[in-house]
Amino acid sequence: MTDEKLDQILKKALAPEISDTEIQVCTRRKNHMNKLRNIKKISAAAIAASVIGIGGLGYFHPVLAAKIPLIGKIFEKVEDRITYSGDFTDKETVLTKENSAGNLDSQNYSASDSGIKLTASEVYCDGYSIFLTVNIEAEDADFTHIPEHYTGMSTTENKTAAGFYIGGTWSVDGNTPERFKNTFEGQVIDKHTFAGMLKMDLTQKAADSGELRLNVNGLGYDDDRMTDNEDISASHWTDGNWKIVLPFEVKKTEVKTVEVGEKKGNITLDNVVVSPYQVLVHTTTPKMQRELTQERREKLLSKDPDMTDAQMFELLGSSYEPCYTICFNQDGERLYPDMEVAGRAGFAVQGKEIKTLYVFIFDSFDDCIQMEEEGMNSSAADKAVLVKEIQVA
Repeated sequence: MTDEKLDQILKKALAPEISDTEIQVCTRRKNHMNKLRNIKKISAAAIAASVIGIGGLGYFHPVLAAKIPLIGKIFEKVEDRITYSGDFTDKETVLTKENSAGNLDSQNYSASDSGIKLTASEVYCDGYSIFLTVNIEAEDADFTHIPEHYTGMSTTENKTAAGFYIGGTWSVDGNTPERFKNTFEGQVIDKHTFAGMLKMDLTQKAADSGELRLNVNGLGYDDDRMTDNEDISASHWTDGNWKIVLPFEVKKTEVKTVEVGEKKGNITLDNVVVSPYQVLVHTTTPKMQRELTQERREKLLSKDPDMTDAQMFELLGSSYEPCYTICFNQDGERLYPDMEVAGRAGFAVQGKEIKTLYVFIFDSFDDCIQMEEEGMNSSAADKAVLVKEIQVA
């Protein structure tokens, strides 16, 4: 039985008693960050026109945009706006280039369907994640109303990016396909062109080169003219079939792993990985068996009256005890947190210098949030299960 199928069964049988955080692998601050994004979406939409109008490549002049090569230089265009920002110069592998006439040097990494052309531009892999830039073109679309969201640690940074939804799966070297969990982050170039980056986290560390397969079945985007609606998510969605196979190479330089192996309570800090664009904290926590309460038993029996207790325990399964991680650098700057799953917490470097890392790991979500809000000197630091200072450089 797949994890996805199990999720569906449990949600139907046990909801609303069991939340997503119980059913699925613990995702770090999911609701907290979604709430922030919802608040920011409306304000970001209001400044989107001015931001794109100033920084957009030929935004008000589509003809001008067509004369300036974009594909093959998307990292350069969006690297200061996206969440996983940084200087990608000379680190990426260029898959497709574009000349001043807008012609591509290769069609191997493009796919067209349903009026939308998807072109893979550049790729970078640090062994743990794949960062892929793409160009999306649609003649019948108007991308100028895609709202922007904040990608910095605070709104004062005025750092924003547009988002583009993607549906389907991706896989590496024939491994089990993974569903897309992130969206493209990037910039609207003109009414018909969007350039962005997609980050895909590998379940197993890649040692060398590999082959990435994209099996895209849907693309969509929000519309800032629909902010009065309860949900503007993918108000413009197109189903289709875009398949691209592309090579990637692991860039091992400038990626450092610091082994720790320290255990406090039920949490073990295994190691910390620092790459040019992200910090990964790897932990180990014990598994816990979900309790088979009478209410859960009755709900499961309502779906299958012949289900035994043994089958119920198997269906409920076990999950890793959650932990919540925060990182600061030597200057007390908190690193931008991404989704945290069992055994792995990710953070965006965003150009910050990292000589020393201060890692705080909590078993309480509330304590973690308190420290996020109050900073490195928060009184919540005393409640952390594990605190570690790690010399990186």
